[in-house]
Amino acid sequence: MFVDTHAHIQMHEFDADRAEVLARAGTAGIDLIITVGYHQAANRRAVEAAQHHPQVFAAVGIHPHDAESYDDAVDESLRAMAKQPKVVAIGEAGLDFFRNRAPRPAQFDAFRRQIRLARELDLALIVHDRDAHHDTMCVLEEEAAQAVLLHCFSGDPVMAEEAWRRGYYLSIAGPVTYPKNEALRDIARKARTDRLLLETDCPYLPPQTFRGQRNEPAYLVHTAQEVARILEMPLEDLGRLTTDNARRLFRLPSL
Repeated sequence: MFVDTHAHIQMHEFDADRAEVLARAGTAGIDLIITVGYHQAANRRAVEAAQHHPQVFAAVGIHPHDAESYDDAVDESLRAMAKQPKVVAIGEAGLDFFRNRAPRPAQFDAFRRQIRLARELDLALIVHDRDAHHDTMCVLEEEAAQAVLLHCFSGDPVMAEEAWRRGYYLSIAGPVTYPKNEALRDIARKARTDRLLLETDCPYLPPQTFRGQRNEPAYLVHTAQEVARILEMPLEDLGRLTTDNARRLFRLPSL
């Protein structure tokens, strides 16, 4: 029993076999999936996927790559979509200083506005942070962000400790299985377990067994097995723990 807290099953990569992908997820024990938007078209598809598939919930937001598109009209559109049934979070929102596809001032503005929107609507906030750890944490603190999930966590132990001190959730994805990623395994080993979540970020970042292939929610089990090994915890216990955490953060229904 697991929740994939960050997927993109609305993407065109799944158009040919979406039903089969969801069926495989169910067979693998992935009971709920949060499909996350990143621009307006993807947000609409995420909401539609949640409406059409009982195990799917949605998040709506503007990725930092598309930050320049964020204006008052987009803000109002997000607000309206976020009030739809089965929308459980704002995001993914944040900062990406690795690719820098949008000017940094635009990234900061879009990030701040989405933090405020999540607070206004009392929704969880899914945060994208790539090579922007310090600035991400500063903005979250300045805006008094609440119900924060740092998705696909890639920060260092100091950042992880500060995130846990603030009550943020950290999500672990497929890279924890990569042979050279001992740093992420060390963070998982020290994790505050009441703030630990799992994700695929599919179709990206497949676990080691499937590297080079399209990722999908069913593969979350491989990430979970590695995290359970690191924590010296039975897989079933990790499933219950992370599912309870996801239900609490996103206010998901009981399974």
